[in-house]
Amino acid sequence: MAWAVASVVTFAAAQGPAKDSQARPSATQQAVSPSPSETRPSGPRPSNQGNIRVTVRVVNVPVTVLDRRGLPVIDLTQDDFRVYEDDKPQSVRYFYRGTQPPLRIGLILDTSNSARRKLSFEQDAASEFVFNMLQGRSSQNQIFLQTFDAASSVLQDFTNDPESLNEKIRTLKAGGGKALYDAIYYACREKMLKTGPPEQSRRVLVVLSDGIDVQSKHSFDEVASMAHTAETAIYAIGNSAYGYANPGDKVLKQMAEETGGAAFFPQETAPGADLGTGYLSHGQIGETSQNKGLGAETGIYSAQRLEKLADSLEAIGRELSEQYNIGYTPSNAALDGTYRNIKVVALRKGVLLRSKPGYFASPIVEGNSAPAKGSGAP
Repeated sequence: MAWAVASVVTFAAAQGPAKDSQARPSATQQAVSPSPSETRPSGPRPSNQGNIRVTVRVVNVPVTVLDRRGLPVIDLTQDDFRVYEDDKPQSVRYFYRGTQPPLRIGLILDTSNSARRKLSFEQDAASEFVFNMLQGRSSQNQIFLQTFDAASSVLQDFTNDPESLNEKIRTLKAGGGKALYDAIYYACREKMLKTGPPEQSRRVLVVLSDGIDVQSKHSFDEVASMAHTAETAIYAIGNSAYGYANPGDKVLKQMAEETGGAAFFPQETAPGADLGTGYLSHGQIGETSQNKGLGAETGIYSAQRLEKLADSLEAIGRELSEQYNIGYTPSNAALDGTYRNIKVVALRKGVLLRSKPGYFASPIVEGNSAPAKGSGAP
């Protein structure tokens, strides 16, 4: 389906460049880029500084619909959905299912010391995910690879070349520290916000972590706000050891729910009574030599359970490939920097629906791919 292009008006702001607002979170770019056929006023073009693009936005809402077994529902039509912004019904401008708009995926892997024993399994799962999502160099999807321990590192920028990504994945090594929040904040601000207008791509972060953060400069609320600003859904895969209370699981679930993504915990399956099945919790047989030998006291899994990381990544890939995309022009056209809540309702009963929760309605400074409000380094 062809993209609907909104009209664009450019003017010089008399008060100068947009100022930071301390009262609300960062604003995201919502402008639709003008097509090459659009004409601009004649005469010299004013300086970019202080120029603001004002547009009639088309808000793109990726929607996942699953049945009771967790499989994608792929036979719904536009008439099966209702879209609301701040509880007001909206008129759908376009609707389709499948691979458009293309995906912009950030694959974030925990390489802290606690992930050392799991790293080889994470590498195998990540490689398989990359090849499934790109399926050759002709793919319109793109993935970047980022790791974190005490600091974040982007090992491979956005690319649709699975071989380049796999080469970087195979070089991963575990380090010290753990700054999960900073890693996600950085990925949203420095990568997702600079992928172009949000209505022209689906922005997703896939995070493999135990959800524990010990040294980030940014808080959970700041991370959630930045993810909303970047209109990025977070899919989290927990890799914490079975048999121990892990507060990070709650963090991963909340982060996914607040951004329209999902959290997966492939190691939650209860261990068997047979010693040969692998990891046993302390509560099963106590501190016997067999239990220590299986690594229960340090949270080591069996290979069988760690291999389920790949199953979770496969489920995420399948979900993203079968999403619906709904576009609408907001009935409230004001670009006032406020956060707008989005609610999508499926009329079919017995299905689970996930979609992004909202967006910031703000203009951007022309020539800058980041929001008008600046923010410090992670």
